[in-house]
Amino acid sequence: MASSSSSGSVPCREAILTRRQIEGMIADGYTIVIVDKRVLKLDAWLAYHPGGDKSIRHVVGRDATDEVIGFHSPETRQRMASFQIGRFEGRWKNFLPPIQGGRFRPYHIEVDQLAQLVGSAASDDDSSSENTSTPGSPLFDATERSALSRRRAHGASGLRESSSLSSISSVQSLEPREKPKKSHLDARTREEIELDLKKYPPLDPATQDDIVRRYRQLDQLIHAEGLYQCRYTDYMVEVCRYTLLISLCLLFLRLGWYSLSGLFLGLLWHQLVFTAHDAGHMGITHDFVYDTVIGVVIADFLGGLSLGWWKRNHNVHHIVTNSPEHDPDIEHMPLFAISHRFLESLRSTFYDRCMTYDSVAKFSVRYQHLLYYPLLMFGRFNLYVLSWEFLLRGLGPRKGVAWWHRWFEIAGHVFFWTWFGYGIVYRSIPDSYSRFLFIMISHMVTGPLHVQITLSHFAMSTADLGVHESFPQKMLRTTMDVDCPAWLDFLHGGLQFQAIHHLYPRIPRHNLRRTQKLVQGFCDEVGIPYALYGFVDGNKQVVGRLADVARQAAILAQCQKTVAKEGLGASH
Repeated sequence: MASSSSSGSVPCREAILTRRQIEGMIADGYTIVIVDKRVLKLDAWLAYHPGGDKSIRHVVGRDATDEVIGFHSPETRQRMASFQIGRFEGRWKNFLPPIQGGRFRPYHIEVDQLAQLVGSAASDDDSSSENTSTPGSPLFDATERSALSRRRAHGASGLRESSSLSSISSVQSLEPREKPKKSHLDARTREEIELDLKKYPPLDPATQDDIVRRYRQLDQLIHAEGLYQCRYTDYMVEVCRYTLLISLCLLFLRLGWYSLSGLFLGLLWHQLVFTAHDAGHMGITHDFVYDTVIGVVIADFLGGLSLGWWKRNHNVHHIVTNSPEHDPDIEHMPLFAISHRFLESLRSTFYDRCMTYDSVAKFSVRYQHLLYYPLLMFGRFNLYVLSWEFLLRGLGPRKGVAWWHRWFEIAGHVFFWTWFGYGIVYRSIPDSYSRFLFIMISHMVTGPLHVQITLSHFAMSTADLGVHESFPQKMLRTTMDVDCPAWLDFLHGGLQFQAIHHLYPRIPRHNLRRTQKLVQGFCDEVGIPYALYGFVDGNKQVVGRLADVARQAAILAQCQKTVAKEGLGASH
């Protein structure tokens, strides 16, 4: 049998690897992912991945079959065979990835074989992932391990981890530790976890395997129905809409009606984002190069935003949806906190920094349900900053198939600020006040787009149910759809079907309404609630969630004042 990397030998591609060996490889720092029972070592691909390295790091030690199929074309999946180092037989049990705090035992042949010979070693399933069907929250007590496990860990020089995060690994510490005191926020976390455990199917292997099986059967049905095929006539209608909006923008600009001109430019940007989103998911031509060019032309050349930044951000969002520590799409401190856990100054694994609950956050979060809509009106300015940071720091891949993306995007930004900043704002508008008005109107008109983006997730669960929850269940638990008539689909641009999109990201948006009935049937079969709200009701849910966290912030502030006062009184 092939041994781990620590023994010096390299296993052949078809060698059967044990879970214990794979754990040892991850402990040695290798990027190991399981896809369709194939063991892939992706270290060499991290710097080349067009979607960024962190989306890969969040599936290390996990069965990422559904994620890989959902995001990649069959041709790309075939090329992944070059990274295969072995195979795994049986049902894979997920580890907690190192980036999320997972800790792993190095593999030492002598220690493990000796333990097997004396018959007292834990089985291969005894691992660094929790073995219960309802893994605890990262905030709560570690699972107790046996004395033998402690001896084996000591003999293997202990556990290794690659990050120090607010969430500890499901590889729990083998040494006894003092139980932490439960705070009000801890109790709230436990309540949310228990609520989800009651509301959604159990996390036992049989139930989750059945959900995955039916999810994959539905994918085959969607393929058979032709719903992955793009209807290009729909994009002809989109082009006509874009042409009308830009024509009206230029017409009113020429007439000197700068406010109306800015209005129609903002509406154009609002509509263009939907097609850029389609291209970013390879949902138009299904060709990596063609869709990338389409996406960059729309996002960078016409919109001044970075498609590469969006991909790096959005892919992680799809993998760890609504996870406070890991999902950048809900990490908006110090302005917004959609979970009480942000009040604990969590560390973001995406931004590699602590989201400090400082004085600014304490003020804004207290009033976030009132500031929500006004602040979103300025959301586009924030996207400029994030795009520039991504391109100037070179955070995207610099090698491989996507090496040219950064330079193409930089050219796009030069083009954008030439036609928009110089050609329209500076040359075509005569005075400073009119320029300011044009810029503000054109950008604030895109505010509803940010409402649409946040609507699908801000009111949904942020609870962590552990590593045993299946991909489809997690997507449906953390995402809502918006109910609207078909004639308004152009206004939502597919964002009203985000739950469906999270299940099958490469389905063209014009086919999502037809897919909805199939997904609703799937949800009925497996017993997963399908969250569907009207636009108004959905907004009420979001504002209600923000208000609830604001109340938690007020309670926390009051508790801190009381403790400080009692402490001061005790010192006298």
